[in-house]
Amino acid sequence: MAAPDRDTRGIVDPAELLARVRFRRPEPAEPLRPYIEHYWLIDWDLTEPYVSHVVPHPAVHIVFQRLAGEDAFVEVAGIPHGLFAQKLEGRGRVCGIKFRPGAFRSVAPDRPVSEWTGRRVRQPEVFPDTDPATILDPDDETARVAALDAFLLALDPLPDPQAELATTLVDRIRTDRTIRRVTDFARTEGLSVRLLQRLFAGYVGVGPKWVILRYRIHDALERAGVDEPVDWAALAADLGYADQAHLIRDFTATVGVTPTTYAQGTQGAQGAR
Repeated sequence: MAAPDRDTRGIVDPAELLARVRFRRPEPAEPLRPYIEHYWLIDWDLTEPYVSHVVPHPAVHIVFQRLAGEDAFVEVAGIPHGLFAQKLEGRGRVCGIKFRPGAFRSVAPDRPVSEWTGRRVRQPEVFPDTDPATILDPDDETARVAALDAFLLALDPLPDPQAELATTLVDRIRTDRTIRRVTDFARTEGLSVRLLQRLFAGYVGVGPKWVILRYRIHDALERAGVDEPVDWAALAADLGYADQAHLIRDFTATVGVTPTTYAQGTQGAQGAR
């Protein structure tokens, strides 16, 4: 039941986070894999509070949480508009479900995914009878994964051709760095810009332009975190920016610091460890 990979794309300073928590990404049961990218399990026991930050992916999450001083709860976490921050302190546990972009409608079909965007809804009405303790209580990790599988299978996710199309299109943006303009992408896919935007609002929760820009920042964040100098002008060109200034502007607006400042901070921390 090992994590499928150690990809930390989107996590701000992943080495700092992983030094403080146990973080795993188990795979769901086979019937759920068209809908679920992976589960994510985090446990911590901290002497000092720590705030984790993530540059969001275009994905909705269902998250079962037991935080210090709080009763266990479940929430739907829509795609945040900006940088996601979570304070961790004392002892705690999280069991999260990361849906593939477009796939959340398989379990909550009655509203467009854009209605969840920017929201974190505790004990959501779409899962009224869920007891988060059944997910969080087992100390055995395999038992927690099995409980997540049982929870999702009971929701009976159903295939949806529009959801599958949305998932395919987002994956294409993620893997093809030549996709830089929404108009060109829509034309290539045989869709009007209006239809593409409506599809993304209904099934992904954010627009195609947001997705294109966000995956650029994920790449820049990953490059900034490596322990070697980065040619920012060359990276800006690789990511499809008109110039280095545009990359710096987007990175700073998303992460809160310039790429150079971020790189100096993460590389300095790695050297100190």
